[in-house]
Amino acid sequence: MAVVTLAERGDLSDAARRFLGTESGSAVLLVGAAVVALLWANLGGGYETFWHTPLAVSFGESALDLDLRHWVNDGLMVLFFLSVGLEIARETTLGELRGFRALAAPAAAALGGLVVPALFFLALNADGEAAGAWGIAISTDTAVMLGVLALLGPRCPDQLRVFLLALAIVDDIGAVLAIALFYTDEVDLLALLVAVVLLAGLLALRWVRFWRTPFYAVVGVLCWVAVLRSGVHPSVVGVALGLLVNAYAPRRTEMVEAVRIGKNFLLDPTPERARTARAVAVAAVSPNERLQQAIQPWSSYVIVPLFVLANAGVVLSSETLSAAATSMLTWGIVLGLVVGKPIGVAAATWIALRTGLGRVPDTLRWGQLMGGAALSGIGFTVALFVTELALTDELLVAEAKIGILTGSVLAALSGWLVFRLAGERGGQCAPSGLPTLPPRPWRPAD
Repeated sequence: MAVVTLAERGDLSDAARRFLGTESGSAVLLVGAAVVALLWANLGGGYETFWHTPLAVSFGESALDLDLRHWVNDGLMVLFFLSVGLEIARETTLGELRGFRALAAPAAAALGGLVVPALFFLALNADGEAAGAWGIAISTDTAVMLGVLALLGPRCPDQLRVFLLALAIVDDIGAVLAIALFYTDEVDLLALLVAVVLLAGLLALRWVRFWRTPFYAVVGVLCWVAVLRSGVHPSVVGVALGLLVNAYAPRRTEMVEAVRIGKNFLLDPTPERARTARAVAVAAVSPNERLQQAIQPWSSYVIVPLFVLANAGVVLSSETLSAAATSMLTWGIVLGLVVGKPIGVAAATWIALRTGLGRVPDTLRWGQLMGGAALSGIGFTVALFVTELALTDELLVAEAKIGILTGSVLAALSGWLVFRLAGERGGQCAPSGLPTLPPRPWRPAD
């Protein structure tokens, strides 16, 4: 019988923590949550009953009454969209989305990856209730896509990962706009006005660089309640709040001050100087990056897997499987994700490069780009999210979820196959003679 020592247990737990901290670890958690949801719905029983359990929060005569699924979808998922907004703000300020040409190619690719899958879907679902579910086929699941890329190893160069990350960010913007514009029924203008005023107040505080996390959190919760009451989906609140958080490189004066306070602490390590050193060091980092560090683990490893657990469960009975096999809704989603996404991404990227509007690194090959375009068809989190907003009939919801799961698996397999067969071939995306801009080195802000 094998005996595991305490030291070995420590090594195993450290290895598990390191794995969960990787992109492939995050993807494994999502897939695991989907498997558990499917087993629960098909073997355990009580899946829908549990997630429809009501939970009310009351304050005086006011009450907010939602079931558990809506608390996850409309409540906790706002933190996921907040992390998306923070990432967008940071990348457009400090990251890979700075400058028009750096943004043009992935933005064009994302636009093609939003429009073409919707057209493929509508080609099979031009009318009826399913026609309004076109938003299911347009989204890319960033976490699972990056997880698959991490598993591919050397076949996926860093340049492609950066390109696809920028594409996914723009794709998220498009998906959130689609939710706000097309999946909102009735709007309470007074409640929406309250939310706009609160966001305007945060915008004003951003300009004067005022930041207090508790104050920001309270205003954020009030804004979420107002938007929820207005009828607009609160995912918009998360992205808006994230965009309003300042992102900037550490300023030289603040870094010099942090070094000075740190030296004083080393000379005389008192509790007061420790608190001062910590406060000065924290203040040198932008609120955007501090908030990202606090939210990202909860978003990636708790909230999104919990969302998948609450929404991916579908009964795979003979009735639902036979209905899905002949359902234009199911096939429209599969066609949009597996065929429409790679065509839209690759064609739009080619146009951006051909016209000179955008650029990609010279070392990036078309075989690698086509593999990444195929992987962008992995639509999971936001696709399930839109399903709950677009469809009410239980059989249609089941058919849509089967289409999402099938399409995402096929997109992952097709992407892996393209990398396997053509990842190192296919010629460079940009001719070697074309000038490209060198990467901007990081330096502290003055």
